[in-house]
Parts: sequence; structure tokens; C-alpha cells
Amino acid sequence: MKKGLILEGGAMRGMFTSGVLDVLMENGIEFDGAIGVSAGATFGCNIKSRQPGRAIRYNKRYSHDWRYCSLRSLFTTGDLYGADFCYNVLPHQLDIFDLDTYRANPMEFWVVASDCETGKPVYKRLDTCDERDLAWMRASASMPLASRIVEVDGYHLLDGGMTDSIPLDYFESIGYNRNVVVLTQPETYRKSPNRLMWLMRLFLRRYPMIIKAMRDRHIEYNRTTAAIRQRAAQGDVLVICPDKPLNISRTSKNPDEMQRVYDEGRRIALAQIDEIRRFLGN
Repeated sequence: MKKGLILEGGAMRGMFTSGVLDVLMENGIEFDGAIGVSAGATFGCNIKSRQPGRAIRYNKRYSHDWRYCSLRSLFTTGDLYGADFCYNVLPHQLDIFDLDTYRANPMEFWVVASDCETGKPVYKRLDTCDERDLAWMRASASMPLASRIVEVDGYHLLDGGMTDSIPLDYFESIGYNRNVVVLTQPETYRKSPNRLMWLMRLFLRRYPMIIKAMRDRHIEYNRTTAAIRQRAAQGDVLVICPDKPLNISRTSKNPDEMQRVYDEGRRIALAQIDEIRRFLGN
């Protein structure tokens, strides 16, 4: 039995995921592999480096640093979340990412990015978190309209949530057959059509296939979550999700709001901790 962890994105809703992951780490619950999408990738990698508390700490500490997230960063670099600051300065100088532990931990860590040329998801295992792996992680979290397209390994990539927001099917296809899914929307959430499609068509006019994927994204997302709810009811997967909308802006810079959403993740995870242990056979 291979135990997997699937982490949805959602920008600052990812603070919920960070709270969940910290509770899992603090309680010694481990997985054979994890796969993260967007914020699920950038915050979720801390489970492989065994660093509880890191994601909430650096987000609160640097939330008002223009190099981290600001319109100034968007206008001067092309990225709302500054690429050099987030993927170089922060993990290597300011809040050190434990590369040695990450590389020694046998747990696999995967990310999902969206191929702008094909409109399909691309899945990448990150073994070392070296410069190339960090480019993949950045690609997974590069929100359209707020980020430059990331070019790595011959791909032109953007946010993984554009094409596979909850990659349970993929993880099962590579042998993970006992999976915990962490969602950042409540069970009652249903995605609506994107109101900014007109702007997407302008911004991504060179990439008709990714525009098509974005046009149909709400349909695919709702199909996926419906299937996951059914699988959870049958006991095939275990879902951890908020019990109500988190009501935090995707780009919130308010440390109190970050802490509130993080605490919600901790509360929900602690309430389910025995269920999680039973499900995983711990």
C-alpha cells in the first residue's frame, strides 16, 4: 500500500493547508508521496523538509515586503510574487529551507504545472529542490495575469490549477492507492465560469489550448470534486477540507487573516487526527 497526500492550491487559502500539514508532522503521520498544485506545492514542500511552522512564519513576516508580493513587483518584474525573492532570497537567506532533510527524506514530492502549448497538465517529481526544481515549483504557482510564463525543460508553463487542480487520478495512476486529499474549499463549493476569460484571451492569445482549458476549468473542477466526494463516502479516499468558506483574498497580505486561516487548518486536522490514523493504518 502506497500512502499519498494530494494538496489543492488556492493562493492564500493555502494557509489552511499549511495548518493541516503542521498537525500531520507534529503527530508523526507520514506518507510515501505527496503532490501539490500551486500553493499546495510551494507550501506543501515543507512536509518533505520536515519544517512545521515555516510556511505561516515566513508568509506573516514578509507579507508587506514589496519584493515578496506587490503591484510594484508585478510592474517591475512581471510577477506579483517576486520570483527572485520567493525562490532564491527567501529560502536560501531569510528563512532557510532545509535542503539536506528534503533530499534525505524518501517521500516523493511532485508538482503539477500547466503546459500553455497543449493545455494539458504536466507532472514533475522534485527530488533535490535545486534551481531547476524550484523553477518547476514556481511554474506550478504562477497565476495567469499575475505571473510571467515560466520556461523550463522546453515547456512554457503556468499554474497547475488551470488544468488539474486536484490530481488524485494521476497519483492513483502511478501507484498511490491510499490517499488523503486536502482541499481549500468547503464540501459545498461549486466553481463558476471564470469572469476574467476576456482578459485571459488577451493575455494568453498565443496559446489557444490553455485558453480552452481555462474556459472549461469550472466544469472539470466540479466533476473532479463530485467524484472525490463519492469516493470519500465509499471510504476509498479521505478528504480534509474547511467546513465553511475561508473568506481570505487570494493575495491577502494581512498576517491576522493568514493566522486565522492557518488556525482553521489546524483545528480541522486535529479534529480528524484519529480518523486519519485509522485510514492510513497507523
